[in-house]
Amino acid sequence: MKVTEHFKNADKTLFSIEILPPLKGESIEILYNHLDPMMEFKPPFIDVTYHREEYVYKKRGDGLLERRSIRKRPGTVGICAAIQSKYDVDTVPHIICGGFTQEETENALIDLNFLGIDNVLVIRGDAIKNEKRFVPEKDGHNYATELLNQVVNMNNGKYLDEELKNAFPTEFCIGVAGYPEKHFEAPNMKSDLKYLKEKIKLGAEYIVTQMFFDNNKYFDFVKCCREEGIDVPIIPGLKPITTSRQLSILPSFFYIDIPSDLAEEIVKCKDNKAVVEIGVEWAVQQSKELMEFGVPCLHFYSMGKAEPVRRIASELF
Repeated sequence: MKVTEHFKNADKTLFSIEILPPLKGESIEILYNHLDPMMEFKPPFIDVTYHREEYVYKKRGDGLLERRSIRKRPGTVGICAAIQSKYDVDTVPHIICGGFTQEETENALIDLNFLGIDNVLVIRGDAIKNEKRFVPEKDGHNYATELLNQVVNMNNGKYLDEELKNAFPTEFCIGVAGYPEKHFEAPNMKSDLKYLKEKIKLGAEYIVTQMFFDNNKYFDFVKCCREEGIDVPIIPGLKPITTSRQLSILPSFFYIDIPSDLAEEIVKCKDNKAVVEIGVEWAVQQSKELMEFGVPCLHFYSMGKAEPVRRIASELF
């Protein structure tokens, strides 16, 4: 079932999560152990991220360095199929620009369609860690709008090979990302909303936000979107803080603010066990306020840590 159909059929706020594929060499049982406690809360869909390649430098016999490409978390397509089979829950694979040519993207979408996966989240993805700016693959996409347009074309039966006749149209429900505190590369919020509106016009059907810790950021973002004529569901993305290090890591990596009162409480904690308690309680209160606002779904970035999210969900669902 499509994500938007879940929203239409629901009479209350839904619960969903986003997971990371296991590291290369790890068993999928690690993922199942993460998901098993979540099934109690009946998530209608689960997002599965895709992490592009990274580069490592290996010393050769002649003393020179050789750059090698590695993929730390492969398996998004297979994981989506496995989750749907094991739990009978819809999945939303992330489709990214980085690391893919247009043909590789098309082939991945064909595989997803054959597997009966109805949803995709289209994002550009991050730059490689040791590169200052995003660089697309040769014959790949530079922007999420270009990638989105390719998925929309396939939904209309238009493939890269223009000589294909009567090509079977796919029926993907397409989500995109939104940034309540604006994308870090956008010069201002107005510019960011302009490109978001363009994605909706192209065919995106819902928005999932970057994580935030101040609900006013989300409320203002929704207000601005509606004023711009963006009328699709806007799903808040949430994450409980679980370590004191995240006070610096999350703002620097995701370009978000952490409210001063939350930060002050975390600084007072003697250990990360105490941090988890603060993080869970903050997320619970955030969630309750968002549910009162009438959000269609609460989307949790579990980041490989199931227990804090399970505790939050047990308070809400």
